[in-house]
Amino acid sequence: MAAPPTIDVASDPVNPPSFEPNYCSYTNIRCQRVVTPIQVVFILTFKTLKNMSSVTFQGKPVQLQSVLPKKGDKAADFTAVKPDLSEISLKDLRGKKVLLNIFPSVDTGVCAKSVREFNKRAAEVEGCEVLCLSMDLPFALGRFCAAEGIERVTTASVFRSKEFEGYGLKMQDGPLAGLCARTVICLDGEGTIIYEQLVPEIGEEPDYDAALNALK
Repeated sequence: MAAPPTIDVASDPVNPPSFEPNYCSYTNIRCQRVVTPIQVVFILTFKTLKNMSSVTFQGKPVQLQSVLPKKGDKAADFTAVKPDLSEISLKDLRGKKVLLNIFPSVDTGVCAKSVREFNKRAAEVEGCEVLCLSMDLPFALGRFCAAEGIERVTTASVFRSKEFEGYGLKMQDGPLAGLCARTVICLDGEGTIIYEQLVPEIGEEPDYDAALNALK
C-alpha cells in the first residue's frame, strides 16, 4: 500500500486546519504550530510595550517612546537650541558635572517651578552645569528666563533634536503627546549617568534634593 501524502498544515496560515500540537490521526501528516496574523500582531505589540516606559498624567497611563537610559550608561550626545538660537551639545559640557532637567513645557506651573528651583540651588554643586530642556520653542524659553531672572541655568529646546529622541522620553499618547516626560538625569564629568528619575506622575515635581546630592 502506498504511503499517504505528506500534508503541511502551515501552508495556509490565515485559515489553518484545526489540530492538536504533535498529534495527527492520519499517518505521515506533518503537524506544525501555526502563528496566525492576529497572534503576530499580539507578539509584536507585547514586545514593543516591553521596550517602553510609562508614566501617568492626572492618574491616566501615558506611554513613552522607549526606555530611559539607566544609571551607569553613557549619555548619548544631542544638540539643543538656546533662546538666542545658538546651539549647545552635551559634548560641549564634557569634563563638567551635568544635571538635565527635562520637562513638558515651561508654560505649565510645575515645569516653571522646577526651572526656578534648580536656578536657585545650582550653586550647591560646584562646577555643575544645569541644562533645562523641553520641546518649547527657544523664543518661549527666552521670554520665561527674562521675566523670571533665570541666570544660573541654561534653558534649551530639543524641538528639532533627533538625537534626543534616543532618550525615549517623548510621550506617545494622552493630552501632552509629543512633549517630554518630566525627568532628571545627572552625569559625571565623563558623561556617565549617575542618577536618573523619571517622575511617575507628570503633575509632580522632581526630587530636587536627591538629584543635587548625587552630584556632590
